Amino acid sequence: MIFCLWYFWIYSFLGWLVELAFALASRSGEQRRRCFLLLPLCPVYGLGMMAALALPPMGWLGLTVWGGLAATAVEYAVHWAGERFLRVEFWDYSQVSGNLRGRVCLPFSLAWGVLVWAAVRFIQPGVAALAAAVPDWLTFGFLLVFTADAVCSLRFLRETGDLRAMRAAGPY
Repeated sequence: MIFCLWYFWIYSFLGWLVELAFALASRSGEQRRRCFLLLPLCPVYGLGMMAALALPPMGWLGLTVWGGLAATAVEYAVHWAGERFLRVEFWDYSQVSGNLRGRVCLPFSLAWGVLVWAAVRFIQPGVAALAAAVPDWLTFGFLLVFTADAVCSLRFLRETGDLRAMRAAGPY
């Protein structure tokens, strides 16, 4: 079961890389922070992949469709929870066609489906091997660091509701 933590962390890190690549490709000067204060992790990606990996085995089309829907559901839930409990909007798709309350949108849902399929098909075997090779002491050490960063990040957002200040406070 400890390997599930590494799945979450690895896909959260890969999501952080996707966010960086998207910001560079779109030349967006204003990227909202979706990460932690210190750790380069975007938890919505880790949670989305955990939801997709929980799906039963299926073919590429089923995985693309259901994986995209699972990731979209997670994206919606994370956005709703951010608004409800932290008074923060992590992203806003209200200007994108096919959006649902600005929390999710059709173009990104389609992208999540393709990303989930590619991750399960090409990345997950390596992630599984890596997670199986990590010693327990390293897992527990990283869990302490992750928990401290998560608590500080959530407390900061809860108290300030300010993503811009959080972005300035952390290196990522």
